[in-house]
Amino acid sequence: MSTQGKLGPILVADDSADDRLLLGNAFARSGLCVPLHFVEDGQAVLDYLRGRETADAGVPAPRPSMILLDLNMPRKDGRCTLAELKADREFRSIPVVILTNSAAEEDVFQGYDLGASSYIRKPTTFEELVAVSKKLHDYWFETVQLPAATGGRRSA
Repeated sequence: MSTQGKLGPILVADDSADDRLLLGNAFARSGLCVPLHFVEDGQAVLDYLRGRETADAGVPAPRPSMILLDLNMPRKDGRCTLAELKADREFRSIPVVILTNSAAEEDVFQGYDLGASSYIRKPTTFEELVAVSKKLHDYWFETVQLPAATGGRRSA
């Protein structure tokens, strides 16, 4: 059963303009219709989630269904961002998939220890990135049950 259209976009945090472009192209090449929203660092992730970034007409940007998070970014890196997300009751239910160049065992362990849902090393070829994009989509948007767009937000 497809959940497309029922959930928010994938929020991608990566400081590399080339990597953002490649990922966008990989999702498009895969024929996947999940919208992607790109930011350049962890502080921008938090600004997006806290409504400091808005969509058209001043409406808050939609809550993401998933966050793809690079580890090594300026201002606020992926580790600090992940720790803040998982400490925040409002955002901890959003799956965070680390997508990074690091294969260091310490980074993998720390990522899971901080609450990452998955850890994926960035593929080295575009075709591999297309395959990873499809697998991410199939698993996170076709197989598992994700929280509704309200993401478990609770009214006071």
